[in-house]
Amino acid sequence: MTRLLQPVTAGVVTGIVGFASSFTVVLAGLRAVGADERQAASGLLALCLANGVVAIWLGLRRRMPITIAWSTPGAALLAATGAVQGGFPAAVGAFAVCGLLVVAAGLFPVLGRWIAAIPAPIAGAMLAGVLLGLCVAPVRALAEIPAMAVPVVLTWALLSRFARMWAVPGALLVAVAAIALTGPGLGAVDVRPVVVPTVPSFGVQAMVSIALPLFLVTMASQNVPGMAVLAGYGYRPRLGGILVGTGLATVAGAPLGGHAVNLAAITAALAAGPDADPDPGRRWIASVTAGGSMIVLGLGSGLATALVLLSPPVLIEAVAGLALLGALASAVTAAVADPERREAAVATFVVTASGFTLFGVGAAFWGLVAGGAMTLLHGRRKDRAGSGESTGETGDSGDSGESVEGAGGPGKSAGGAGEGSGAGESGAHGSAGDPGESGLPGNKAGASRGETRLAQR
Repeated sequence: MTRLLQPVTAGVVTGIVGFASSFTVVLAGLRAVGADERQAASGLLALCLANGVVAIWLGLRRRMPITIAWSTPGAALLAATGAVQGGFPAAVGAFAVCGLLVVAAGLFPVLGRWIAAIPAPIAGAMLAGVLLGLCVAPVRALAEIPAMAVPVVLTWALLSRFARMWAVPGALLVAVAAIALTGPGLGAVDVRPVVVPTVPSFGVQAMVSIALPLFLVTMASQNVPGMAVLAGYGYRPRLGGILVGTGLATVAGAPLGGHAVNLAAITAALAAGPDADPDPGRRWIASVTAGGSMIVLGLGSGLATALVLLSPPVLIEAVAGLALLGALASAVTAAVADPERREAAVATFVVTASGFTLFGVGAAFWGLVAGGAMTLLHGRRKDRAGSGESTGETGDSGDSGESVEGAGGPGKSAGGAGEGSGAGESGAHGSAGDPGESGLPGNKAGASRGETRLAQR
């Protein structure tokens, strides 16, 4: 019994941190795309149940600490996208299609390779643009409701220095205390868990504005770094089976309002690391316990939603923004890391953050389009410049040996650039490059350090 205490405790902590650090983001995202308070509570409950069931199933079957989470960057995407034509039923249809795309990525490795082919700076810039709106909420809260926001932000700042893992949960507790002291109380609020089915509808706008960007964000910011974390601790499960499981769970949870289920990344380290158990072969107990904890916490989704409804909207957005600051920092770092793709990344970031809508399609999609167009344009310009430089040097020299040297110059430069890009993207390209197979390539430490920070959870 004593041997179970450490992994069980680690699993409970993993579940609590995962839930408390980002459930506000989930509720904000669902409300933004048209869910009412009961539908949002139902969506949160569905995600908790789906996370728990898949985590328990994978842990027991594979005897590995495979922690499952909801897509926090995906919820931030919903908050940035807003309502689409067809309302919440259309959003629910997009959630289901996203789940089907994840299943397809697990069944057909080529789809995972296509996702991995998206340059890391472009993916990082899109994520940064999506997160920016929520991440400025703490500043707005300080200006609009300083009496409530100042204690929340100070608590987060102090805990992020001395107990980083508890920074967001601590800030949330302070926010709850502020709501309890200034609000009307929970007496008139039904805090029981609710299940509200929504019949999905399927429209082109919702598919392009929600389903496709949600799939890309979930893959690039959750599943890929989640595999990197597991590989960093020596675990190499087959990603294809995990994608099929989480994709099916997403499809099942969509009619109840759940947006996306996927591998955990940051909280995965709590269950997969040595703090969970000195014996790597017993750490799966922590992930299974974390799954059970999420199911229990899901039963409190009605209370969590009630707290959000009783608070000033900007206060809850502030807590969500604090939870996403680390992800924003990592996304910005990834976006500007490669000088040759920096302009394309900035274009992606600006378009995504603008909230620009065209033909009813949201800014995240157009940000990817802008970044892709800039990448192609600059790539061709560079190729022409390199060809001209090589031709010019060859013509001036009139010497075969010097001609070879001149032609080799641009080639060497291009090779150097390729190496620099590869160092930055190895985590994404390695783990998602073969979704149907197990593990990651050799540079797993770089992937763990670089890619993992892109995910919020």
